[in-house]
Amino acid sequence: MAVSPYVQAMQELFRANTRSREFPAHGAKVHSVAWSCCGRRLASGSFDKTASVFLLEKDRLVKENNYRGHGDSVDQLCWHPSNPDLFVTASGDKTIRIWDVRTTKCIATVNTKGENINICWSPDGQTIAVGNKDDVVTFIDAKTHRSKAEEQFKFEVNEISWNNDNNMFFLTNGNGCINILRQVPMLKPIQSINAHPSNCICIKFDPMGKYFATGSADALVSLWDVDELVCVRCFSRLDWPVRTLSFSHDGKMLASASEDHFIDIAEVETGEKLWEVQCESPTFTVAWHPKRPLLAFACDDKDGKYDSSREAGTVKLFGLP
Repeated sequence: MAVSPYVQAMQELFRANTRSREFPAHGAKVHSVAWSCCGRRLASGSFDKTASVFLLEKDRLVKENNYRGHGDSVDQLCWHPSNPDLFVTASGDKTIRIWDVRTTKCIATVNTKGENINICWSPDGQTIAVGNKDDVVTFIDAKTHRSKAEEQFKFEVNEISWNNDNNMFFLTNGNGCINILRQVPMLKPIQSINAHPSNCICIKFDPMGKYFATGSADALVSLWDVDELVCVRCFSRLDWPVRTLSFSHDGKMLASASEDHFIDIAEVETGEKLWEVQCESPTFTVAWHPKRPLLAFACDDKDGKYDSSREAGTVKLFGLP
């Protein structure tokens, strides 16, 4: 099979910049990494109860600030979809916090009912959804910082996300399903798709609005057509449960990671392997830069037999010149 010019170009780029660079970020393992919408900053959230923000310079990350205030692990964070100065963190301390990088202060703390494990910001910037360990999803008004609605689910809720059009809310669940809901003032279930035979862990929408991908405990990544809601292909190069996914800025590459000691980079349209990024331990979180082929990720702490103190709490970049 002939390799597409795009794949050739990316493979040449990665071959020339094959080494992942490490940047110390935290005193303990990093759970989540995310780029601001403009791509100038990378934020990370950690087991050490803090968030860090880096500035991306030509060939490196420069630490800008560390954000303290949470009383427990920062499990997930995300940026405002169009304001590059705001990001929000979800913590096991039963709060979410909104931060402004210009003041380095927490501009809002919102109390929630349970230990928070996942969070997402709606594409229109108006609502923040946060999910907790008790399978409650709370919808918070991003301006008033008050809860608008909350929903208790009868199944294990894993990752949550709006579609790009902002009119449907998706969640992956422990029964291998994707649940789709519509918000009209109250959440209304529209559809449940049996996506995987086992726990459906993560979900991501591609920036072009054509596909979304899910990752499962069956070690498969499935790619779905957004309009038809049908699975168009599966990626099966990982051997362990898929924990994290990210589409490249042009929607043409999909990175997926697990406890396998590599990150799989696939060409979306063919499912072909484009590259694999070598890691020395399981990978918790991956995020493509919003404008260029640069992948941020963070791994589990290495076992004690390595120099684990150096490994703990680092953020890594693949694709730097």
